[in-house]
Amino acid sequence: MLKNDFLKISKKKYNSRLIVGTGKYKNFDECAKCVETSGAEIVTVAVRRVNIQDKSKPILMDYINPKKITYLPNTAGCFTSTEALRTLRLAREIGGWKLVKLEVLGDKKTLLPDMIETLISTEVLAKEGFKVMVYCNDDPLMAKRLENAGAVAIMPLAAPIGSGLGIQNIINIKIIRSQTKLPLIIDAGLGQSSDAAEAMELGCDGVLINTAIARAKYPLKMAQAMKYAVRAGRYSYLAGRIEKNILGKRSTTKKGII
Repeated sequence: MLKNDFLKISKKKYNSRLIVGTGKYKNFDECAKCVETSGAEIVTVAVRRVNIQDKSKPILMDYINPKKITYLPNTAGCFTSTEALRTLRLAREIGGWKLVKLEVLGDKKTLLPDMIETLISTEVLAKEGFKVMVYCNDDPLMAKRLENAGAVAIMPLAAPIGSGLGIQNIINIKIIRSQTKLPLIIDAGLGQSSDAAEAMELGCDGVLINTAIARAKYPLKMAQAMKYAVRAGRYSYLAGRIEKNILGKRSTTKKGII
């Protein structure tokens, strides 16, 4: 792990650049083990799926200590700004959370974000004092608008949620990277460790992964793979890759050849 190379979000520093979602696991125990194995220091939690009524049933906090791991409430399952705002206000009332992940979906089939509703929500939440990390499409112009609206992190999709397709629009991700100083975190669509490494090599500050770990044949192994892939990609980015050339270049000089 590199010294003084932190993921910074809303003035807080994290050693790990991998954020892990807590949905789709077989149970809370498997989820907690995967989070620990991944080394993640931030986990996303779908507020609408949190059990706050039946105290006889286990809750995520019984397995993942919120004093050690940052909980990032999100609005998974919301399709309007009204729903998203209500959900995050509830999260603040329940747990005092201000750092949140905004996700407003526009279509139940593709699960692509509704960017109009997302932008409206970002503006309102920022004015209310929330620190908003925003799930969005890979449109550089919209990413800039979200930044101007008060977002603290831009989270463009690689591909549709749960698709496992990997990054589909590298050029747009590069453009977003070049124009924003905010943390850039790839969210949704990554399917394997090489996808995570690629995101980091593009200069992204982190990745958020849920389905690729939770639905892997061996989730714990995939959690570990993602941990090291994120590190490898980050190191590669910082090292600076060689230029691409259509012709070959000698690895040794002619000098000294007999």
